[in-house]
Parts: sequence; structure tokens; C-alpha cells
Amino acid sequence: MGDDVYIVGAGMTRFGKYPDKGIKQLTAEAMEALAEDLTFDKKDIQAAWFSNTGWGIYQGQHGIRGEVALAPVGIQGIAITNVENACAGGSTALREAWMGIKAGLYDVVLAVGAEKVWFPEDKKKMFEGFMSGADVEFIRTIIEQFQADAKKKASESKSTGKEKQGGHSAFMDIYAMGARVHMQQYGTTQRQLACIAAKNHHHGSMNPLAQYQMDMSVDEVLDDVMVAYPLTRSMCAPVGDGGAAAILCSERALSRFPDARPVRIRACTQGSGSLPDSGLESIGPRVARETYEAAGLGPEDIDLAEVHDATSFGELAQYEELGLCPVGEGGPFAESGATALGGKIPVNTSGGLECRGHPIGASGIAMAYDLCKQLRGECGPRQVEGARIALQENGGGFIGLSAAALCMFVFESMNGTR
Repeated sequence: MGDDVYIVGAGMTRFGKYPDKGIKQLTAEAMEALAEDLTFDKKDIQAAWFSNTGWGIYQGQHGIRGEVALAPVGIQGIAITNVENACAGGSTALREAWMGIKAGLYDVVLAVGAEKVWFPEDKKKMFEGFMSGADVEFIRTIIEQFQADAKKKASESKSTGKEKQGGHSAFMDIYAMGARVHMQQYGTTQRQLACIAAKNHHHGSMNPLAQYQMDMSVDEVLDDVMVAYPLTRSMCAPVGDGGAAAILCSERALSRFPDARPVRIRACTQGSGSLPDSGLESIGPRVARETYEAAGLGPEDIDLAEVHDATSFGELAQYEELGLCPVGEGGPFAESGATALGGKIPVNTSGGLECRGHPIGASGIAMAYDLCKQLRGECGPRQVEGARIALQENGGGFIGLSAAALCMFVFESMNGTR
């Protein structure tokens, strides 16, 4: 009997701003979407992992989040594990579920992520909540420096982006600093970053579950309000709410789901970041190498990818760290159209975090949902023809100035092989 693990069903809500919906309702809606994708009996679920980051910060539900959210939908009595790993929480829940099957403990398990981030009545608290995804003692000391540098560089560049009104996540300042360093080292341009955002807006315009569903030209992206130079609003993931869920099973349990269109998890890895003086290799290339080795593949074998584009620079950095292009060439690679539908390796055909949305604890499972849809051939006008192998990269938080947590998956289509 094989020990492969499969995603047999997945579902997600449309991400967006839902001031009247709480975590319980978002969880219920994600489970309803899952039930539309797969016929299953809740009694068959042997364990569950629940991802959420902000319920405690915003509404005081600091503990037993999964138990509280899942009991109303009939998931109770089984082992429920709560997962918090910043923006990588959903992927971490998915990986823990995979590990439960790999260890031989379970045959059918559930991974759920639900997040409520949009609180218009208290935007200051909302944006400060993002700070918990970094070393709070460290981050507060550098954000003011980054903001001052961004303002100076924007003035020097005579940027046409309109001045941003209101607050934004401190992470945008970190990404903006990374972008400015990359521009200085490799000649990357703001226009190349805008090409990534425009590409993602085009993909998102065809995704009925994306938070943003409007096409934008490169010039429209450049002319949008400035968040932190060189990043305009259209280059940054929006604030929003949502939920996503997936059922995983062992090979011996596949027969229980005759209507499933299973996708095999060919590789699943996780790593943590490190401080600059640690002597460790940067987290991205390190985990990417482990992932390719586990899958027995290389970047040249990947048909499409969903990567963590909290900003368009975040996506550009992943092109290089994942080996999709040489280091320093992410800008020209994006500008060439290589990562658009029809290109060499389409990236973020869902619209990515920039357009699909980024309700933190749900994002990783939503990435897997979309890649499963692609590998089944169910994405309509944004379908990647002949997609067989897909890569998922989902980072979370910051240690120093690099990701604190990182999960990667390689998924494989089973179309025609079952």
C-alpha cells in the first residue's frame, strides 16, 4: 500500500471586506464550499487543523479557536489543533494535516483557515495587528527609518504615484525597502514591478473568487496612490476577510471518495528564517532546494506556481529564490511576460495575494485550492494548458528582514491516472 497523500476536496469563500461576518460564519461558508466540491461524511474526518492569526487580537478569542469555529458546523469530538504562523498559517495547517497522514495516524483529515482582518471602525488597531508577524521590539525601531527613506527616494525619482492617504501594514515598508535595494543592485525598475501587478490584476479579473476583479494597465498601476516607494496601492495585497478548507486523505482511503478529482502532494516542506549573523543560507533558496529534492524535480519541471506576493516585489523576489530565473533578473523576466498566462511559467493565475486577497490564516489553503483547480483543468479562461506539476510558496512574518516561516508544496495532477 502506498503512502502518498492527496487533496481530495477544497473550497474557499470569495475573499473581501465583510464587516458583518465573523470567524464562525466565514468558517461555515468555507465548509459549505468544500461540500460543494466533494461529497463527504463529517464522521469520516479523524482530525483537523485550524489556522487563524487575528481572532485574539481583534475580538479576544485567544485560545481554542478551532474548537470554537468548527463545533457549530459539526466538527467536534476529534483532535483539533490550532495553528498560528503569520501569513504562512494556512500552509502550515495543510502541512500538519499532511504529516498526520504521513505518520500513519490518520486516513482522512481536514485543514481550515479563516481570518477576519477588515475592521473599518478601528483602522489603527487593524494595521497595528500586522506588527505581531515580526519581532515587535525590532520592527518598531526600523519602520520610521524605512518610511523616511521611501519618502526621500520617491522625491528623487519624481514618482507620479499619488500620495497615499491613511495607514498601511508595516510589512509594506519592509517590502518597499527590499525593492529599493534590489533596484539599486540590479537596475530593477518601478515599471517592472508594475508589470507584475498588472499581470495579476488581469488574472484576477477572470477569477470569480478574487477580492479584486478588475483589469489594470501598467500605467494605471504606476499612477495609483503611493503606499511606500516604489510600491503603489495596486502592487500591494488588500486587507480582507475569508475562509478556505481542504480534505486530505491517504492512498488507501481514496476509494471512500468516488467523486473526487484527487491531487497528489508530491512534496511538502517548511523552514524558519534566521538572523543575519546566523551563518545560515537565506530561507527562500534553502527551502526551495529542499522542496525540489523531495519532489525529485527542478524549477524547469514546474508548469505553474502560486507564490506569496504580499507585494509585487515579493513575487519578483520569489522568481529568483525559486530558481525560475537568475538572481537579479526578476525584473526583465516579469517584463518579458514569462509569468503571465501563456508564458514560460505562469505565476499567480488566481490573481495572487494582490488580487485574490490575503485574509492571513486562510491564504495558504486558498493557494492550494486554486492550484488543485488548475491541475484538474477547471479554471476556465485562466486555465494553464497541460498543467501537471504546480508549486506553492507561502511565507509568513519577518525575522530580521527575511521571512520568519516558509512552506512550500509541489502538487501533481492525477488526471487520467486514477
